[in-house]
Amino acid sequence: MSQTVDRALSILPLLAEGPADLGQVAERLGVHKSTALRLLRTLHEHGLVYRQSDQRYRLGARLFALAQEAVENLDIREIAHPHLVRLNEQCGHTVHLAVHEENEVLYIDKVESRYPVRMYSRIGKPVALTVAAVAKLCLADLPEAERRALAEKLDYPLYTSRSTPNAAAFLKELARVREQGWATDLGGHEESINCVAAPIRGADGRVVAAMSVSAPNVVVTADELLTLLPLVRRTADAISGEYSGRTPTSDPV
Repeated sequence: MSQTVDRALSILPLLAEGPADLGQVAERLGVHKSTALRLLRTLHEHGLVYRQSDQRYRLGARLFALAQEAVENLDIREIAHPHLVRLNEQCGHTVHLAVHEENEVLYIDKVESRYPVRMYSRIGKPVALTVAAVAKLCLADLPEAERRALAEKLDYPLYTSRSTPNAAAFLKELARVREQGWATDLGGHEESINCVAAPIRGADGRVVAAMSVSAPNVVVTADELLTLLPLVRRTADAISGEYSGRTPTSDPV
């Protein structure tokens, strides 16, 4: 039975390359045409493959519907939370998870630091778009035209002397973030707070969320916090793998 299931599933990536006839499917599987036909008929009955008028087979609409339903029902917060807790246990600092929704980037999860200093951030609260590391990651993933349009209409409040001052500087920062694959906020929103962040990506490679580690200067310096970047990125990669359904090859953290 397991061999039958394995053969049936092997048909799907073949048809993802394009329509194929019975002979092509049988040849790829290394089986007799009668066996290939039996497998194709079963997949056809479940809507996973479709037989065209030219007798070639392609992926069926039911497969796409299942994939879309699965994506819509994924809860990034539920998937990410155990990873955020583990990261917090390892480094001791505040860990955030944020997503881009319409014109805002919102915190959707937070694990507090172990020390008495607490950050003002709250779940459901929008982040400062022009300075927050998680916002930079979410916005850097937008197509260039959207990034430029957004940058032109934003206000650029000078929270500190390190805040992003204007659209040109913001676009330059987003380009750098897009290229390097991570972001920082080193005193851009609050002089005493530093932050490093990494993106969480879906199966298509697009950014679906961003996570960060934040700490005040009285606890660690900016340089000390930056040493945690590899750990933050590995954690984000682990969440990305679980969210997109990729099987991890090793323990990410």
